[in-house]
Amino acid sequence: MQTNILKKIFVKIIKMFGFEIIDQNQFKSPTLNKELNEQLSNVNKSIILPLGEVNLTRKISDLLIIFRTNTTVEIWDQNKKRIFEKEKIEYVIRSLNSLIKSIKIVEENYPSLNVNLIILDDRSNDQNLAKIKNILDKSNHKYEIINHKYSDHKNIIKEQKTVDTFSNLSSLLKCFEIGKREGKDLIYFVEDDYLHFANSLEEMIGTYERISSQLKRDLFVCPADYPFLYMNNEKTNILIGNKRHWRTTNKTLCTFMTSKEILDKYWENFHQNCLDRHEPFEKYLNMIYEKEICLSPIKSLSIHMTNVNSSYGLSPFIDYKSLWDENE
Repeated sequence: MQTNILKKIFVKIIKMFGFEIIDQNQFKSPTLNKELNEQLSNVNKSIILPLGEVNLTRKISDLLIIFRTNTTVEIWDQNKKRIFEKEKIEYVIRSLNSLIKSIKIVEENYPSLNVNLIILDDRSNDQNLAKIKNILDKSNHKYEIINHKYSDHKNIIKEQKTVDTFSNLSSLLKCFEIGKREGKDLIYFVEDDYLHFANSLEEMIGTYERISSQLKRDLFVCPADYPFLYMNNEKTNILIGNKRHWRTTNKTLCTFMTSKEILDKYWENFHQNCLDRHEPFEKYLNMIYEKEICLSPIKSLSIHMTNVNSSYGLSPFIDYKSLWDENE
């Protein structure tokens, strides 16, 4: 009895100083009052067994999600079919369903986080817009739909070979403009053909807070583990995130999360990337990664639903069919 009393006093003293205790014999933490196989992190610190804790000095207060949709173009700039070979609206619906599921989970785990969702739609017909709106209404989450007019940028973007190319550049620029105008902290630019795992946003936010706090700088976080990352002898660094490993990369597509501060700092790159069809398309975005840190998850948190042979598509070691069916 005396030993138990002394233990309790010792635990209280340790907690007063902000430390945590690991009891490997009982496989639990007396200070956290948790089993070691539970989530040990909290709002103030990220704890990874056996790497210890990271004090979270970079906490996320606001997340603006800009979901860019086009339900008419099957695969832009390609003459190929997507995996499962459905109409484009099917990919938009399932992508949006998966994103909403992920939003709900991140809000449960980060109750103080303010999440705003904007749908930027490019030329969808009324029937498809109604389907999108129906999903959003059922979600009970606040949202805004913006019907984009690519003619808004007719005097800014260089004339292109096709309307679809011009419109793609214009809608991307509009997303960046919205982020610059309305973003407060983190901004997630996401395209309409990414299926998210339910824990995607939770892991992205948790990892952003942990690694940004460690490195004392803002980041780019990509949700997908693309095949092209394994097709050359590219050197990378492996970092520990919230609940998985992450790797550094110097290329992304146009789906990524970053901060309003970085968007402002490199606005010329973001703007310039949309003024013409570059090779690669993300040319001026990739230039930013020469100076800033960009992370990609291992394994993937989201699947880019393109053609099965695309180097920018299906991430390895994923049950694609299950994820597809879950978000019908």
